[in-house]
Amino acid sequence: MAAPETSTAAVPTLYTNNTLRNAFGGVLSFFILLLIGVMAFSIRLFSVIKYESVIHEFDPYFNYRVTQFLAKNGIYEFWNWFDDRTWYPLGRVIGGTVYPGLTLTAGTIWWLLNSLNIPLSVETVCVFTAPIFSAFASWATYLLTKEVKGTGAGLTAAALLAMVPSYISRSVAGSYDNEAVAIFALIFTFYLYIKTLNTGSLFYATLNSIAYFYMVCSWGGYTFIINLIPMHVLLCIVTGRFSSRLYIAYAPLVVLGTLLAALVPVVGFNAVMTSEHFASFLVFIIIHVVAFVYYIKGILSPKMFKVAVTLVVSVGLAVCCAVIAVLIALVASSPTKGWSGRSLSLLDPTYASKYIPIIASVSEHQPPTWPSYFMDINVLAFLVPAGIIACFLPLSDASSFVVLYIATSVYFSGVMVRLMLVLAPAACITSGIALSQAFDVFTGSIKFQLTGASSNTEVDAAETSSSTAESQTDAVKTEKPEETAKNRPSRKSKKKEREHGEKPSTEAKAEKKRLLALPLESSVHCVWAAAEAYSAPSIVLTSRSHDGLHVFDDFREAYAWLRHNTDVDDKVASWWDYGYQTTAMANRTVIVDNNTWNNTHIATVGTAMSSPERAAWEIFHSLDVKYVLVVFGGLVGYPSDDINKFLWMVRIGGGVFPHIKEPDYLVSSLC
Repeated sequence: MAAPETSTAAVPTLYTNNTLRNAFGGVLSFFILLLIGVMAFSIRLFSVIKYESVIHEFDPYFNYRVTQFLAKNGIYEFWNWFDDRTWYPLGRVIGGTVYPGLTLTAGTIWWLLNSLNIPLSVETVCVFTAPIFSAFASWATYLLTKEVKGTGAGLTAAALLAMVPSYISRSVAGSYDNEAVAIFALIFTFYLYIKTLNTGSLFYATLNSIAYFYMVCSWGGYTFIINLIPMHVLLCIVTGRFSSRLYIAYAPLVVLGTLLAALVPVVGFNAVMTSEHFASFLVFIIIHVVAFVYYIKGILSPKMFKVAVTLVVSVGLAVCCAVIAVLIALVASSPTKGWSGRSLSLLDPTYASKYIPIIASVSEHQPPTWPSYFMDINVLAFLVPAGIIACFLPLSDASSFVVLYIATSVYFSGVMVRLMLVLAPAACITSGIALSQAFDVFTGSIKFQLTGASSNTEVDAAETSSSTAESQTDAVKTEKPEETAKNRPSRKSKKKEREHGEKPSTEAKAEKKRLLALPLESSVHCVWAAAEAYSAPSIVLTSRSHDGLHVFDDFREAYAWLRHNTDVDDKVASWWDYGYQTTAMANRTVIVDNNTWNNTHIATVGTAMSSPERAAWEIFHSLDVKYVLVVFGGLVGYPSDDINKFLWMVRIGGGVFPHIKEPDYLVSSLC
């Protein structure tokens, strides 16, 4: 018997429909990603529109000055630049003390644009670097989330990261700091790690090491990567999820990534000598022991395998103990046991306030308040728990990494408000997964209800035709009229059934409206935060009163006065907050600046600020200081003037010079 022709003809048709649907979905996803990138760039331009193209804050002015030097003198001079205008009379070797990723990135963009005869200034490139890389970070978030939970979750997470206030605060136009490119490097490194974990490709493993190298060049927060990934590898080993893909994803990263990290001058041998990196080496040994155990299990009999496992585990424990002993010997001589001050302040939130007041004095190193979470991540704070639950349904290697990422970033953000920036991508990824799952459920229920409505229509039509046929039969056959009346439904019962069927659809529509209102309200908040909260540069102050908006440009006017009314070799003393701006905008030599690498030098300035006039004059005279820059809030009520920072001048000065005592500067309230 020959097979029906319809079955063979349906296969090509179905295949064609799926191909067209996938092609249309790919094109639509591409245009959505393009629009997300445009939104990420555009929402960060409020500062340029409202004020002008200007560098924000304090640290970005040093980065801008270094980029200017790179564009003018070339990369060789940059690596060997000794800056004699900072930390007088010590100076600073710039090439060996900066993370060069941001500078090299902006310098490369400027060089490419000028090669294409697009004559943009270095300042313009620096101002727009952060908005450009925010679009790249959104696309990297899409790639990462897509590897975890699919395209829908990836698009949602990318849209959330494009407008989350926490990330906007560090990536608005003019915010030319290391985080401008570091967050993209962080997310892209995690994406390549997950991609390697899913595919087992050595090609992606190599790209992962290169992305990690770019992150090391960009920001000191690279230690978060080199500790989080080993934690995930150890978690997979403990839970019995070891595979060759896990080995390929981790081993090349440790070897090649560490070698590349050591090439960065500011890192150097710290990549193998400091405690922040030891966890990666320990897990590197463990994964090799586990891989060897799995290998011998495949080639030996069960009896010989037990003997071999005992031997391998014994040797492995001996090697681990030897390595740990060597590491302890290396770090025992250090008072901080090989940890940096910032790392210890993360592990012990009270460490900085006890031992390193210079770290505790920085506002961004303070722990955040609860309202900060609702301000910076807004509705994502409520969606993150749902996203974590969705990662367990089902739990994979990739989704377990996301859970570990969000857990660690929540802890670190609770210790230091600056690390809310690390929490933002994790919150967007988990929230994107949660929203995508919710949309899938609601759209699935809508499809089901539409299908049910069409089937009910067909059933009603069938019932109508059957009732007509029954009525005709009843006209001919009148044998059992009572039974026919019992079986036939009444009009009231049909009406109740229709009302009962309409209630679920109405409730579904209401739930759909609530679900759509959630991202809309969050979008309004994000746009407001971008326009009002995070787009005001600290170099230009504004205030509102009954007669309108007032702009105070006192900072730039003061630096311009120094530049035009003092000699080139004059030295200017100020609190370290204003060092970068004085050097970059006034082009004058400063005693201390925002690098804060020499606590004794800063304590000397703090002591001078805290001393009587004659003693302060003697200290400044010994440093060849000719001008002292002091910031006073005045009637404007500027909250970040030197009066509010005076307590830290006393504490930092007293930490080095015992005659400066904090109680001497505290006055009890007078009756």
